[in-house]
Parts: sequence; C-alpha cells; structure tokens
Amino acid sequence: MKMPRRRKIALGVGVALIAVPAVALVALLNFDWNRAKPWLNARTSEALGRPFSIAGDLSLTWEKQAAGLADLDQGWRGMIPWPHLIAQDVHIGNPPAVTATTDTSAAEVAPLPTEMARIRQFAFALNPLALLDKRIVIPVLRFDSPVVRLLRGADGKNNWTFKNDDKQSPWQLELQRVVFTKGSVHLTDAIRHADVTAAVDTIDADPNYGVAWQIRGKFNGENVSGNGKAGAVLSLQHQTEPYPIMAHLRIGQTVIAADGTLTKPTDLAALDMRLKMSGVSMARLYALTGVVLPETPPFATEGHLSGTLSPHGSHWTYEKFSGKVGSSDIGGSLDYRSKQPRALLSGTVVSRVLRFSDLAPLIGADSNASKARRGADALQPTNKVLPVESFKTERWTSVDADIKFSAEKILREKELPINKLTTNLHLQDGVLSLLPLNFDMAGGSLSSNITLDGSGTAGKNAIKATMKVTARHLKLKQLFPTLQPLQTSIGEINGDASLSAQGNSVASLLGASNGEIKTLINQGTVSKLLLEQMGLNIANVILTRLFGDKQVKLNCMATDFGVTNGLMQSRSFIVDTDDAILGVSGNINLAQEQLDLTIRPNSKGLRVFSLRAPLYVRGSFKQPRVSVDKGVLAMRAGGAIALAALAPVAALIPLINAGPGEDSECAKLLADVRVKPMAPPPGKTYRSKVKPRAR
Repeated sequence: MKMPRRRKIALGVGVALIAVPAVALVALLNFDWNRAKPWLNARTSEALGRPFSIAGDLSLTWEKQAAGLADLDQGWRGMIPWPHLIAQDVHIGNPPAVTATTDTSAAEVAPLPTEMARIRQFAFALNPLALLDKRIVIPVLRFDSPVVRLLRGADGKNNWTFKNDDKQSPWQLELQRVVFTKGSVHLTDAIRHADVTAAVDTIDADPNYGVAWQIRGKFNGENVSGNGKAGAVLSLQHQTEPYPIMAHLRIGQTVIAADGTLTKPTDLAALDMRLKMSGVSMARLYALTGVVLPETPPFATEGHLSGTLSPHGSHWTYEKFSGKVGSSDIGGSLDYRSKQPRALLSGTVVSRVLRFSDLAPLIGADSNASKARRGADALQPTNKVLPVESFKTERWTSVDADIKFSAEKILREKELPINKLTTNLHLQDGVLSLLPLNFDMAGGSLSSNITLDGSGTAGKNAIKATMKVTARHLKLKQLFPTLQPLQTSIGEINGDASLSAQGNSVASLLGASNGEIKTLINQGTVSKLLLEQMGLNIANVILTRLFGDKQVKLNCMATDFGVTNGLMQSRSFIVDTDDAILGVSGNINLAQEQLDLTIRPNSKGLRVFSLRAPLYVRGSFKQPRVSVDKGVLAMRAGGAIALAALAPVAALIPLINAGPGEDSECAKLLADVRVKPMAPPPGKTYRSKVKPRAR
C-alpha cells in the first residue's frame, strides 16, 4: 500500500527536523573547538575590556544546566542542553590604564605585571540563548589552580573592576557564580600600602565551607598573617543565599576574628557577622578602618557587625558589643555612615565599672612602659608630671563623631574621690568638644566644657583649647581622703576656672594657658590640729595629739589665681577661721612645673610656743619641698636664749603670739571670688584688673 504523498512530505519534514539538530550536535561534539578560540578570545576581551586568551586546549560537552544555577532554567528552556567548555592555560590581562602604571609606594613590589590572572584550567557553562543578545552569560565558572594578582595604584585605578572605559563593546559579560579550587591571590594596594598573599585550598567533606585560605604579607607597614574559610560557591549575581566567611587575622599587634555571611559580594549588599577584636590600643585600628579612636590600654571587644555598601555610601553598625579596655568593662553600639564631606561615627558607649587609671592613655598620662606597649614613643621625662605626649590632630579631620560615654562606677586610687563620669564627645571638622564632661566627685560635682580645635587653624599639629570648669559642693574630707586631719572636717568647696591656650599636648597647653582660677569654702569647719600644724604651734600640736582634735569654725577660704602664659599668680589666697588666718602668696609655674608659695600663719589669740615663721612650698610638682624660714626661727630662738639668762620665765616671751585680732578680710575676698572668671581667646594673654596682694 502506497503512503499518501502528504504523509510522505510530513514524515520527511519530521525526519529533517530531528536529523538536522542531531547532525549539528554530532558536528559540534566532534568539532575542534580550538579553531573557535580566536573568536572566543576576541569576544571575551571585548566584554572584559582587557586581554583574554586561552593558550591551551578548548573542549566542549553538552549537558543540561543544573537546577538553580541558570537564569533561564524554568520551563522548557531548562530542558535544553547547554555547552560546557573546559579551557586549559587561561590568561586574563590587566586593563590598559593599570598596565601602564607602576606602584612606587611599596618598595617591596616590582613593576606591575601585565596579567591579572593565570589559570591552569577552568570549566564553565555557557547560556546559548543569551548569545543571541550579544551576552556571554556564564552561570558557573570553576577554577583549577588559579594565580590571581590584584592591583591598585596610588591614583586609585585597579585591575579588578571589569569595565571598558575606552569604548563600549556590544558584548556584555555576566558571571553569576564562581567555584574555588586550590590557588593563590596576591594583592598590591598603593592606597592602603598593602602587599598581601593568600593561598587558597579546597576543603573536603565540610558542610559549610568549601575552601580554606592562609594569608601573609604587609599592611600599612605592619606584618599580616591569618587564616580562614569560605564557601565553595561564590554567587555574584541575583544571589539569595548568604556566602559564609570565617577569618582570623593578626595585623601587627591587633587580632581580628570574624564569623558570618556575605550576601551579593559584588555590592556588599549585606554583611552579617560576629566580630571580635583585640589589640594594644584602639588607636591602632585607624590603619585598618580609617576611623579615629582614642588611645587606650590593651582592649578586647566582641559584637555583631552588619553593613551595606551602595552607590550612595556605606553604612556599618557594630552593635551590642562588650569587652574590656585595660581592667575596665565597656559595651554599647556604634554606627558608621560614609557621607560628605566626612564620614560620621555615632553611638553610645557605657562602662559599668571603670578603672580611672585606664583613662590615662587618652591624654598620654600613662607610664612610659604603658606607652611602649601601645606603640607610642616613651617621651615622658622622669622629672615631669604633666603629660608631654602629642595629640595626633592630623587624624581629626578624617571623620566626624557624636558619641555618648558614661561610667556608672569608677574604681580609683584612694587619693581620687571620683565616682561617676558622663560626657558627650563631638568631633566636627577637626574640632573636638567634650560638652559637658561631668564627674560625680567628693560628694559633689565637677562639670567641664572642653573644646580642642585641631583643624589646623593654630598650625600643624597644634591645638587651640578652651576649658571652663565648675566645681560644686565638694566635701573636704572626701576630696583629701588620705589627709587624716581633714577626716573630721565638714566644709564644702565651690570653684570656677576658665582657661584658654595653644599647644599640642597637655603639658604645652597648660604651660601656655591664660585665664583665671577661683575657689571658695564658706561656713564650714576645719580640723584644729591641721591649723596648729600649719602654724607651727608646737605645744598645741602636742596637746591635741594627747587629748584629741576638735573642729574650728571656718569663716571662709578664698583663692584667686590669675594665669598668664602658664604662670599662676596668687592674687588672693586666705584661710579665715575663728582661731587663725593663713595667708598664701606666690606663684605656680605650669610651664616649668615649679612651685613657689609662701604661707604666713597668724593666730587670733594667745598661742604658747607659736613660732610665727613663714612656710615655704617650693620645688617641682614631682618633688615639692616644705620648709620653714630659718632666719625668723634663728632670731626668735636667739632672743629666747638671751632672755633666759635674765629670767627663765622671760624665755617664753618671744614664742608668744598675740595675733592680729578678730577682724578678717573674708568679706572683701568673697566679693572678689564671686566674680565669674574669664579666659581670653586662645593665643591671647590675660590682663588682670585686680592688683596682686602684697606678700
């Protein structure tokens, strides 16, 4: 029976439709794909904007694309076999702008190589339908023994940005996922002064990580070493699965450990990890983060780090962190936002228990041994008290800051009666302000407003400083806890100070300061024994020690110092009680750290064995000396000996002090002290309108 003509035609067409693809597939499978390398190299070079070549063999197989790995794996398109190419000895060059550049900032690095990567073998699937749109879509790229050299010059140009700046190619490359195998990556970065090599190897039978890496090299002049793990598959486009990362790094004396995930690595769309950091000082983190942090004792913190990076800027949050700084605990949250003209660091830091000595490195007041541990030069002279370590003001213009800090409880030496600290730290355009800096101190409060202008208006590495201090209700016995005669006193101290200066350290600022310092004690009591000791009333000191101390009413104590170029001159300094008046005159040289004070005791009543000799407080801050006017003592002792030859009782006459009477200068001093102190602008000297008191 003959087949109808129409059926023959239909059958022939069907056979042709099957045979042609089959023949084409057989031809493709048996085709020598090395002949296609010139075309593939040219098209890929256009898409990458840099040289690309396959120097070895190129072979092809056809396989169905694995589910979930293609952007066209839904429906019938997911059933189409895709070409899988295996290329041997692949080379990827640098873009022209980077090839023509050499890195002159890192002495250890030779002129830049012309290749970005050399790969012994890589395999990749190719989306054939995307070729119709002149797109080279590679769902999965598998590397075998890659050697990658990442470069960035001082001009900011790098070789890892895949775009063609010279001309727009009609071909586009879309790389979706990368599978790592054994290899190495070498980073040379002239901006961050980095020369680091990472060796990568495959991990078998690990449910979370596919590769392990080790790193070594230099970063900002510091030795770098470390290791870590990462996922086997790195998604670069349309990612939904987080990419796992675990790292442990040591950079100089700073140790960083991170464990978390990264989503969409090309954009850093979501970084979420647990971060631990430790080091000799938080200031050493500046080289890593570019964020200004204070000098501290050795620290260790742990918290949750999350971040995003977008075309509009980056945003990082280090939240719910906790740790130790020296012997003090810290905790809180910090927020970093990149913006113009400077990034902003804000947040809250709290210490439940703060050891006061841990604050010393902030102003360079720690020991030379401590300075050496945190990498600072040990410049503090052994005979100086005021810190000479310079502030690093060149970093202050790199970031703005708004941070609240508080210490709920302060552990301190017995000599420091400070219980609580709160401050708001502001850094704006290189001007650092502590507004206010408050202490709960000696049963009262000490409030300060401090501004340090390190923007450069005062010169390189110089600071314009202003300080206003207010002390209220400081209890005498708490203010001097180690001075036993004051432990029965109940008086309070109030005071005000206003100073301005220019310098680059605590010592230079105080040594060039101008302004006023005033204090007042009113209507309190003071230990009689202390007054007797200061007045050299020998008999009464002995009797008081034998039969006990008692309180003497304190009418007032007023001090008024004018400060000019670091020289504190006593304009008024008097202690007025029912029993005695003590007058103090002289000066305190903050620049030279020298004392030159004279204390003149005068009793208001009859005193037996009162020598009435002035006391001198002289010497350095480090080793002050207290002495008695030997000339006055000699004259009075000589008079006693001469009179003793006439009558034994007369020998007591030169040692009897009648005192100046009941009148006191307290009212006038109170009027002077209650005038608010003033400080001239930084760089100007204070001109006092009050004449110094006669000595």
